[in-house]
Amino acid sequence: MENIQHTNIKVNGINMHVAQIGQGPPVLLVHGFPELWYTWRHQMMYLSSKGYHAIAPDLRGFGDTEAPPSSTSYTAFHIVGDLVCLLDALGLDKVFVVGHDWGAIISWYLSLFRPDRIKALVNMSVVYNPRNPSVKPLDFMRHTFGDDFYICRFQETGWEEEFAKVDTKRLLASFYFKRIPTPPKMPRDFANLFSPPPYALPSWFTQQDLDYFASKFRATGFAGPFNYYRCFDLNWELCAAWTGKEITVPVKFIVGELDMTYNVPGIKEYIHGGGFKEAVRGLEQVVVMEDVGHFINQEKPQQINHHIYDFISMF
Repeated sequence: MENIQHTNIKVNGINMHVAQIGQGPPVLLVHGFPELWYTWRHQMMYLSSKGYHAIAPDLRGFGDTEAPPSSTSYTAFHIVGDLVCLLDALGLDKVFVVGHDWGAIISWYLSLFRPDRIKALVNMSVVYNPRNPSVKPLDFMRHTFGDDFYICRFQETGWEEEFAKVDTKRLLASFYFKRIPTPPKMPRDFANLFSPPPYALPSWFTQQDLDYFASKFRATGFAGPFNYYRCFDLNWELCAAWTGKEITVPVKFIVGELDMTYNVPGIKEYIHGGGFKEAVRGLEQVVVMEDVGHFINQEKPQQINHHIYDFISMF
């Protein structure tokens, strides 16, 4: 870990913190919520040992990267723009991309907007959902999951303050360590749910890991990350021109069987019934890992390392 180099690079009008290690073909690692570049620590060390250049930024609004105040500064075009500008700043034409959670969503958008910059994509947890021109995303979520669904709740102002009322370590532990494959709900008395009991560390996560994540989110808060969720409908409006566009870059998709995203009604049928392949023409492999939750690359790092390497080494 001490060999990982940390730099700040000016991209798309903001300062972006970027962690890098290794030499060789570049691999861009795109994290999700509530995570950071550090999410990819295991993959960075492994890929660099295999002759790859691992690049893991803190996305806009996370960690040591700048967080513009306006919620409308977090659209897919902003985040993809940041990544393309990062590749330009590093002098990289095409890269392998690995994404998880929001990082998977952003990587799907990157595949739509700039497939010329991607050699191959390994995406985890979140499938590609083609734009439905007749239903806005938030209307669909409210109808399907109700107003307490976490993405619907995050639309409301004041949730930054609710999160600030809870001990940051305990809050993050509630995200990272729960393996309940049901959609997360956020009742209005959210902060009161965290009094008892204390969290317990699983075997795949250390106190040092939790300390690092907590130190960064304690310093920045959650306003930046929430703004990604607040752009769901705006992304839908801005991406009208891409309606019906297929993903054509080579793709491997990995998900845990206990991941909430895999257990959303209709998703299993979509993945295994041909709909996913129809929307993602470049889909070559689908892996469902047994007894694994959402934070798959941290929970099963060795298996994920091998899955990534086995796929990208084909190109």
